[in-house]
Amino acid sequence: MKNDLAEVAALEALLRDQRHAYLRAPYPSWDTRATHLRTLRKLMLDNRDALADAMNADFGNRAKQEVLLAEFLLVKEEIDAALKHGKRWMKTQRRSTNKWLLPARAKVVPQPLGVIGIIVPWNYPVLLAAGPLVSALTAGNRAIIKMSELTPRTSALFEQLIGQTFARDHIAVVNGDAAFGAAFSAQPFDHLLFTGSTKVGHEVMRAAAGHLTPVTLELGGKSPALIGAHARFHHAVDNLVAGKTLNAGQTCVAPDYVLVPRGKEQAFIERARTRMAKMYPGFAHNPDYTSIISARHFARLERLADEARAGGAQLHALTDAVPDATSRRFPLIAVTHAPDECALMQEEIFGPLLPIVPYDTLDDAIAWINARPRPLALYLYADDAHTIKRVTHETIAGGMAVNETLMHLACESLPFGGVGASGMGAYHGYEGFVTFSKMKPVLTQARLNARSWIAPPYGKRVDALLKLMMRF
Repeated sequence: MKNDLAEVAALEALLRDQRHAYLRAPYPSWDTRATHLRTLRKLMLDNRDALADAMNADFGNRAKQEVLLAEFLLVKEEIDAALKHGKRWMKTQRRSTNKWLLPARAKVVPQPLGVIGIIVPWNYPVLLAAGPLVSALTAGNRAIIKMSELTPRTSALFEQLIGQTFARDHIAVVNGDAAFGAAFSAQPFDHLLFTGSTKVGHEVMRAAAGHLTPVTLELGGKSPALIGAHARFHHAVDNLVAGKTLNAGQTCVAPDYVLVPRGKEQAFIERARTRMAKMYPGFAHNPDYTSIISARHFARLERLADEARAGGAQLHALTDAVPDATSRRFPLIAVTHAPDECALMQEEIFGPLLPIVPYDTLDDAIAWINARPRPLALYLYADDAHTIKRVTHETIAGGMAVNETLMHLACESLPFGGVGASGMGAYHGYEGFVTFSKMKPVLTQARLNARSWIAPPYGKRVDALLKLMMRF
């Protein structure tokens, strides 16, 4: 208990130090911000091998190539885009003024909010720490980052690297258990960004409400994939298998279940089997496939599968291997006839189980998606404009990709964020800059103006002016 109190006291002191530092320099120049971004870029690229090795040790197995592609490359692209566009984003924006306020001038001035809190999950610890940090730095803020306790080596190394590179009153990384994480979310940050489960998202929002801290919640949910009736079927299956097996499905935007035209279920399974054999030959010992992060998460996936099977679902192995608790290697398994009430169909799976749900008409597929909480991502496989237009306009999701999976997240110019149960707010690119800025409206009145014409005492003159104003 004493240690817990000491950790929280240290966090509170750190937040005070950062806020005082912010008040001493509340509006960093673009050159200063760009220097910080380039410093972060160099830190990431110079230490990518060490961080990838730490992540591999934390997971039990995670291929370095996957880490470099899914985490470091995306952060590099985010920084490069910020360096290219950030100076323009900082500029004051002129706004129009209605005719009755003339000759006043209107503008919006982007200002740094102050100190940003960032809570990082375990599944992509570098990407989901550095990605929001890029937006925060571009907007001119300071930041405190809470890493996940489930990736202790990666978290400790990232804390060390940031501590060696940046002043602690500018960027700091802190580590601690779930109780410390709860205390972190209750601090009076100027903005708090949390990436994690919907369940914990509720707790974070409740804690932040104590100080009316604005929050960006990047949650998850059950992201659907819909294969259209006339889609390029083999491409759709291959692409979904690649998206579902990245990081062994431990991805917030992983396809959670797939809607296929009725009668195509077996064709999907057979093609997925072929694709798995090509992507991960000798699956049991293939070094490219990621392990499940912990024994607890592995056991949860087994419970989801067992409960679905007990309810009448059929499980279809897509490799020649079975789940191995020792290595925490869990192969991709397709599931058909899963009862709607089982946990597999109600909870975000966050692993390599893939329910297949048949549909008869596009109306039915859209209705199925809309009957459930709004997802973080939606994937549509179709080439005809009619299907694409209907699904785009008649469903709501945090983001959408057509004939692709996951890659909308890699497009740094697109905002990333959820809606409803899958989150609120967004970051990346310009939207990230706005999230961590106060877009301050400023009206400047000219010395000679008509304001006094509508001041009390009211009478015939004001009545006549109001009548005129209402007409035009």
